Amino acid sequence: MVHGKLEVLLVCAKGLEDTDFLNDMDPYVILTCRTQEQKSSVAKGAGSEPEWNETFVFTVSDDVPQLNLKIMDSDAFSADDFVGEANIPLEPVFLEGSLPPAVHRVVKEEKYCGEIKVALTFTPAAETRHHHNHENEGEGYSSWN
Repeated sequence: MVHGKLEVLLVCAKGLEDTDFLNDMDPYVILTCRTQEQKSSVAKGAGSEPEWNETFVFTVSDDVPQLNLKIMDSDAFSADDFVGEANIPLEPVFLEGSLPPAVHRVVKEEKYCGEIKVALTFTPAAETRHHHNHENEGEGYSSWN
């Protein structure tokens, strides 16, 4: 069972399909890890090559198979446009502890539409001895030594 803190460094994206015809798009990313959702800042006017360099922290308490990154284009006068998404498997970072910035494919309707670069760091929660003492209570063990 995996338990700890997942740090996501959202670096940049490139080659994104520009959804705005008149202006450069204003991309942002919605990061989802199971039920936890966080949102990056909007890279105003960054078009198809946004840079964020923002860090997000998620608490991981059970088997989380992947991190979902959904790239959106912020629109002032209409609904935000879906640009594309990347699903990043988390097992490698749980095994390695940290992964340097790596490029992941961004897809929309199963078609390649750019790349997003992220770095991942996983810090396991410290196993505490106190947690295991409760199992032995009632067997003559005391945690008050």
